[in-house]
Amino acid sequence: MAKNKNKMHFAKVERFNSEQINFQEKVQGKYVKSGNDNRFPQYLIELYNRSAIHAACVDSIVHGVVGQGLTANDEVFLEHANSRGETWNDIFKKVSLDYILHGSFALEVIYSRDRTKIAEAYHIDFSTIRAKEKNHRGIIPGYYISNEWKVFTAHTDDNTMYLPVFDTRKSKEEPSQIFVVHNYRPGQQYYPLPSYNGALRTIELDVEIDNFHVNNIKNGLAPSLAITTYTNGSSDDVESIETMLRANYGGTENAGALIYMDVDSPENKPDITPIPQNGADGYYTAINDMSIQQILTAHRITSPMLLGIKTEGQLGGRAELIDARILFEHNVIEPFQQQILRQLEGIMQVNYPDIVLGVQTQTLYEDGEVEEDVVTSVEVTDSEAEQVERSDETNVEDVPRNLE
Repeated sequence: MAKNKNKMHFAKVERFNSEQINFQEKVQGKYVKSGNDNRFPQYLIELYNRSAIHAACVDSIVHGVVGQGLTANDEVFLEHANSRGETWNDIFKKVSLDYILHGSFALEVIYSRDRTKIAEAYHIDFSTIRAKEKNHRGIIPGYYISNEWKVFTAHTDDNTMYLPVFDTRKSKEEPSQIFVVHNYRPGQQYYPLPSYNGALRTIELDVEIDNFHVNNIKNGLAPSLAITTYTNGSSDDVESIETMLRANYGGTENAGALIYMDVDSPENKPDITPIPQNGADGYYTAINDMSIQQILTAHRITSPMLLGIKTEGQLGGRAELIDARILFEHNVIEPFQQQILRQLEGIMQVNYPDIVLGVQTQTLYEDGEVEEDVVTSVEVTDSEAEQVERSDETNVEDVPRNLE
C-alpha cells in the first residue's frame, strides 16, 4: 500500500515569556547578591533612565521631598558636610533621590582624629554597595563598595573597598564607617525594595511600547508592504534586493517616496501587496494609557495633572489640581521627608545632640494664598503616623538615638 506523501505535520510553537524580575538575595562568597545577576539596583536605574513617565514620577517626588531645602534650629549645623565643599543640603538632595529610587541610601561617615566627632560625611551611590553576610546575631557587619559588580561572580576582589556599619561605640578602631538605612520589607533581609516595586513589569512595558513605536517608524517599509520576487536568486541576490529596498524606501526620511522597479519581462515583475492595518494602533494606545495609570498608582500620584499630563475628558480646573497637590504632599511627600530627616538626625546628633532638622515647604491654596511651613521628623499627625506605618518603617540597627 502506497504511503501518503501529503501527510500534515503539526508542531507546537513555544510562547515567548519575558524573564521574571528577580530581586532575591543570595549569599555569594563574601557578599550577598542583589538579584540573580547581582544587578537589581542597576536595573532600577535603567528603568528610571528609559521610562519617561516613571522618571517624571520619581523626579516629582524627589522635588517635593527636597522642597526649599533643609533647615535646622541653628543653620551653622548645615554649612559643612565634608572637605569636598558639600553642605548637608547637597547631601540631602542626593540621598532623597536614592531613597525614592532604591528605598534606601548610604553615607560614609569619617570620624575626627580624637574619635569624638564626625569630621566628614559623604554620599555613597546605593547601587554600588553589597552587604556582607549577617553574623551570628543577625546583624549586617558591613558593606562592600564597587562600581563594577557585574565582574564579580563567586567572591569579591581583594581590592574591593569594605566599610563596617555605623556604630559610634566602635569609632576608635573603625575611623571610617558606612551608614545604610535598612527598611523592613517582608522576605528581604539585606536589601530594600522601592515603594513602586509592584509596577516594575508595567514600567518595563512602558519602555517596550516606546521601542515598538520607534522601530515601527524606523522600519516603516516592513510592516506595511509584502513584496514577492520571482528571480529564484541566491541568498546573496535576495539580500542585495532587500538592502536596496530598505536603503531607498525604509525609514522616516523616505516616507511617501515613489517605488520604481525595472524588470526584464512582465512575467518577472514582483508582487507588491499592501498589508492592511489590524487596529493595532488602538490596542497600543489602550496599553499605553493602562501602563501610565498603573505607574501613577504605584507612586501614589492620584492625578496625572501633577506631572503635566492631561487626560481626555478631564476638566483640569485649578481647584482640582490644588486638591490633588495637597493630597500628594500629605500622603506621599511628608512621610518620605520625615523618614529621611530621622536618619540624618541620627548621624548629625553625634556632633549636635540637640539638632532638629526640617524641610522648608510651600503650599498653594485655592484662594491663591501661599503658606510656608517647615516639616520636621517629630511633627506627625495621627493620619501621617498611619501613613508612615503603612509604608517602609525605618529600622536602623544599632544606631544610638540620643548620642553623648
